[in-house]
Amino acid sequence: MPQLAIGKLKRYGQLPPLECKKKDSVEREQLVTQYAPLVKTIAGRLGIKLPKHISREDLLSAGIMGLLDAIDKYDVGKGVEFKSYAEFRIRGAMLDELRSMDWVPRSVRRNAKRLEQAYAKVEKQKMRPAEDEEVAAELDVDIKTFYQMLDEARGVAIISEEEIGNVLPKCEYSNPWQMNNSARGTNPSESLDLAEVKIVIAEAIDRLPKNERMVVALYYYEELTMKEIGQIMGYTESRVSQLHTKAVIRLRNSLKHYFDVENP
Repeated sequence: MPQLAIGKLKRYGQLPPLECKKKDSVEREQLVTQYAPLVKTIAGRLGIKLPKHISREDLLSAGIMGLLDAIDKYDVGKGVEFKSYAEFRIRGAMLDELRSMDWVPRSVRRNAKRLEQAYAKVEKQKMRPAEDEEVAAELDVDIKTFYQMLDEARGVAIISEEEIGNVLPKCEYSNPWQMNNSARGTNPSESLDLAEVKIVIAEAIDRLPKNERMVVALYYYEELTMKEIGQIMGYTESRVSQLHTKAVIRLRNSLKHYFDVENP
């Protein structure tokens, strides 16, 4: 394990025992060293949307704990690649750390919810993707204030497994990853539920405006940073972030509408 990570974990009293039921200490340390760059990558992708006062070191420490958890709990019999499983655990640990900080001011959460409701209302009326000016009018704010609200909402506009899980109808799982693991078993109903969610998300992405659809593709599929996407599209990093926020709001609303989940 990298010395910096060990130091951080010792400092917080979180250094786990080297003994492990599934992995010996040497194999465990080799895996941590091999996948430590993955922790750094995920922290960088999450951190770019967070306020400056959020410490990247805290995200890295949480990510290392998530990686260790993945190493201990990984079951090759599930048929899932370790890298995919580790990414889920690392990201989840970082999001848990952010939630524990309660770093998003209530006013920002409130404005994010107002944006979500305004987009839902306008798009229901127009039967097409809402334009910026239309949403601003629905919010009764000028266009400059609207863009400021988008900028502030960027931190809460992260599509997480838990958020998608929240809109799954009558589902006992907290996120699609749990459903996915179960769906690999013998329950055909759960397999169909997962397939349905994938179809709904894919169709919702297809309905996004072209620029937003490109940002989603480059960010989530090509795993580029906002800065790299801006260079490709000829936009500022701030503009790309706004497109990402709008895309996430539309996707959330599409899922909620499909599964008849109330948007309070």
